[in-house]
Amino acid sequence: MVKLSVVIITFNEEKNIGRCLESVKSIADEIVVVDSLSTDKTKELCTSYGVTFIEQKFLGYVEQKNFAFSKATHDHVLSLDADEALSDTLKLSIQRVKESWICDGYNFNRLTNYCGQWIYHSGWYPDSKLRLVKKSAAHWVGNNPHDVLVLKKSSNTEHLEGDLLHYSYYSHSQIIDQTNKFTIIEAKALYDKGKRVSIAKLVTRPPYEFIKNYILRRGFKDGLYGFIICFISGIYVFLKYAHMIELQKNNKN
Repeated sequence: MVKLSVVIITFNEEKNIGRCLESVKSIADEIVVVDSLSTDKTKELCTSYGVTFIEQKFLGYVEQKNFAFSKATHDHVLSLDADEALSDTLKLSIQRVKESWICDGYNFNRLTNYCGQWIYHSGWYPDSKLRLVKKSAAHWVGNNPHDVLVLKKSSNTEHLEGDLLHYSYYSHSQIIDQTNKFTIIEAKALYDKGKRVSIAKLVTRPPYEFIKNYILRRGFKDGLYGFIICFISGIYVFLKYAHMIELQKNNKN
């Protein structure tokens, strides 16, 4: 049986981290938490579970997760966010993989909870995530704040049964605040990589994003919260492009 390191990054996650750690303690041979200098009870809760707790100033989402990866002492790693937890079915699937590990990586669906409701459409599910990997075959990439775990070319993967439970937002104001924060970060990252947008995209892409998620991806089946999620998805695109256009204008001047 292989030994498994569970790695998690945190910042002020006292509301979520206990649930996350509880869900992995039976399958983890090591739990590494890299914390961005939390000011709440995150450290106290983590140490009560006997984790390896490392305090590291935030480097960026991609960079912080690669740093956390580097601190795992085993070559088989499960990477989670603090607001995620394993369902019982997924926990059993991972236990079976530990007993007979045959792939470079394993992915599974992520099911998100929005204000107490599980969202099965709206572009949020199935949200397949690669999170269980051989450390030597994987690394984090992406445009901050959107990080993606990828494998080396020619690597093989398998899809596991069970859901990764994502407790994303507890209120509407939380998603609005995060949308504003993340669009600023993403716009800057895209601009720095040489990406540019036009007024035409600013006008056409947000409504397309709403229609895609609400109609084509059946967000209407998630009721009122589905409408809110799809509408905010359109706003996300609008704000991202608006911030990029502002950067383009300011740097041109």
